Amino acid sequence: MAVDPLIQSLKGKLVVSVQAYPGEPLRTPEVMALMSRACELGGAAAIRCQGLADIAAIKGRVSIPVIGLWKDGHEGVYITPTLRHARACVSAGADIVAFDATDRPRPDGKTVEDTLRPLKEEGVLTMADCMTIDDIRRAVDMGFDIVSTTLSHNAAATDCSLEDGPDLPLLEQAAKEFPGFPVICEGRVHTPAEARAAIDAGAWSVVVGTAITHPTSLTSWFKDALEA
Repeated sequence: MAVDPLIQSLKGKLVVSVQAYPGEPLRTPEVMALMSRACELGGAAAIRCQGLADIAAIKGRVSIPVIGLWKDGHEGVYITPTLRHARACVSAGADIVAFDATDRPRPDGKTVEDTLRPLKEEGVLTMADCMTIDDIRRAVDMGFDIVSTTLSHNAAATDCSLEDGPDLPLLEQAAKEFPGFPVICEGRVHTPAEARAAIDAGAWSVVVGTAITHPTSLTSWFKDALEA
């Protein structure tokens, strides 16, 4: 199984998701770019980010690969939901494009295969954000370059507590079914120990977002612990 050199460079490494939610004071491309550079200095092997302005700003600040996506909406398929969104991410500078790879209805009425096929023909590296093992199986079969457990919790990253950890059972199952394939652990990785556990469970690499780049959540965790 041939793995692209860029994806090979992420094996056993940390990917940091640098995103801010609507209405938050850090939600500007320049702040996201500065935070991405800080993560690079800390040892991040790649940055995952969303929105065309953020992708472009971050790409101009870091030398590591950028995994880009475009969130459009808040329900159903909203992570890079159409081919148009995916191509825009490429134009903005994304080295890898991540998008929802579930079989849920997409806003343009097309299938995941319809979205993936032209991107593969254009040589775009793609990351499948999956919810279930069936999603992962389909994504591998379709030809995605990376699969991830991003959507396994089916909830926003902020809708969680420190007690909610990564979906290691799904990760382990996928890693066993597809040995040597880049299966990435993403979602609710809150501590270095959880990140290490994901690697031990077979993850190609681990994406950490909230626990590194979301000070509002970090502050609330400390506050809740003190007030418990």
